[in-house]
Amino acid sequence: MLLFVGLGNPTPDSENNRHNIGFKIIDAINKKFSLSKQKPKFKGLLTTGNINSKKVYAIKPLTFMNNSGICIRELIEYFKIDAENVIVFHDDLDIGFGKIKAKFGGSSAGHNGIESIDKFIGKDYSRVRIGIGKPNLKSDVVDHVLKDFDEEEIAELKKITENITGSLEILIDKKLDLFSSTVNNK
Repeated sequence: MLLFVGLGNPTPDSENNRHNIGFKIIDAINKKFSLSKQKPKFKGLLTTGNINSKKVYAIKPLTFMNNSGICIRELIEYFKIDAENVIVFHDDLDIGFGKIKAKFGGSSAGHNGIESIDKFIGKDYSRVRIGIGKPNLKSDVVDHVLKDFDEEEIAELKKITENITGSLEILIDKKLDLFSSTVNNK
């Protein structure tokens, strides 16, 4: 079993924020692979289905970014999913807009959603870091991540989600380096 997690904030005014790119990826996975209808469970919106003959769960935590780990721990304990079978999609300031890097474990690099997950399940899970670019001033970081994508970025976001969903089978096989190079070269 695999668990896909998309990080974001659940308020309607957050829907198109850069910080919510993880939610956008989960929505794209749900649509492309015809996963079940989203149901509120485990403090999140949960879908299930099969991809490449593997049982998958996909969740968008409704606990707000800084408490994402609460939702994830409840779900993996209930379904007995090993942390190493969790793949988290999230925004990353340290990567240029639209670039994608997948890795296993490591530090949170100050990302509050990742810090929360680390606290509740440890660091032994995969992360797909989706670049949202960085503002020039450190004091502008909060405004940057909570700002909506502009029209040009929305057009690029469609390509990003297509690249990720089109290469999902590579990610499911945990070939993280191959996944990263494939999605960045499409």
